[in-house]
Amino acid sequence: IPTRIVLLGKTGAGKSHLANTILGEEVFASYHSPNSGTNKCQSETRAVNGRRLTLIDTPGFFDTDRSEEELKPEIMRCLTECAPGPHVFLILLRVDKFTKHEQQVITKICDHFSEDALKYAVIVFTHGEQLQEGMKIEEFVSKNKNLSNLVKKCGGRCHVFDNKHWNGEGQDDYRNNQVQLEAFLQTVDKMMVEKNGSYYTNEEYLPPQEVRKRAKTSVSNEFLIQLAGTATGVLMGAFFGVAALLEVVMKVVKNPTEVMKRVKTLTTMAPAAAVAGSEVAVVAAGVVAGIATVTAAAAGGVRGCALGQEASKEAKSPMEAIEKSFDAVMKGRSTFRMLPPN
Repeated sequence: IPTRIVLLGKTGAGKSHLANTILGEEVFASYHSPNSGTNKCQSETRAVNGRRLTLIDTPGFFDTDRSEEELKPEIMRCLTECAPGPHVFLILLRVDKFTKHEQQVITKICDHFSEDALKYAVIVFTHGEQLQEGMKIEEFVSKNKNLSNLVKKCGGRCHVFDNKHWNGEGQDDYRNNQVQLEAFLQTVDKMMVEKNGSYYTNEEYLPPQEVRKRAKTSVSNEFLIQLAGTATGVLMGAFFGVAALLEVVMKVVKNPTEVMKRVKTLTTMAPAAAVAGSEVAVVAAGVVAGIATVTAAAAGGVRGCALGQEASKEAKSPMEAIEKSFDAVMKGRSTFRMLPPN
């Protein structure tokens, strides 16, 4: 499965150029114009340094004269190109002053994609040749408070390229697109591991049929999670309920003078097994034992069910629900006791 990467940025940031630099070939048309060159979303998939990448080039969503009515369908097309959702957003900025205009672009990105998009974002600076000699991009970022805050919201992830000047031989080990590309790919690899391959989604831009499909899937998953947690609780509860009953029986056997007291304890769970007197206590205990075993299992199962159901509420999968339910019943096993400790 390829890693899906969406490039975002204002016109002139160099999105198409960067996409070509990453893929190592001219697959996206580049324009030298003050107007937005890319007028619709385009995706291409290639193998890059042993990884499969799908890059989605986008028009200058937030800085052209598009109306809001035109913008939303284009964003929907963008997300459709990388369905079921992008793993990474590349937010492109030029190595230049971070002005109010750039901040407005970031604000619009967050408005339309939500702040959650920044959790999947990498800030990529283009026109790296404008960096002062010997300066690294982290130092450049640190000189601007707003820029520093933005990079921090993106998990500290930032890289720099120069699509024009850093492609030749004789470049140093920093001002070199191949060096920067490998560092960028390692950042993407790390994101994929940390997020377990998860991707960005936004129901606002999903077609109605996809929303319904996800709702049904969500309900089904929640049911399976609750079922797994509850069933685990019932089974373990029944086991500990019977174990508690056996504890009662063992104490009675070891101390015959306690027969009447223990039989009365058992008969509280099985009223039909009434005891007439101490002379028939042992016989009554035998009759009650079968009924009490079932009753103890049922009582334990009910208790385990409650523990398992509560514990599985925060689970994200059936397996996690089983684990949480198991832990909850183990921690609460003392509540299954029928007799007070000696």
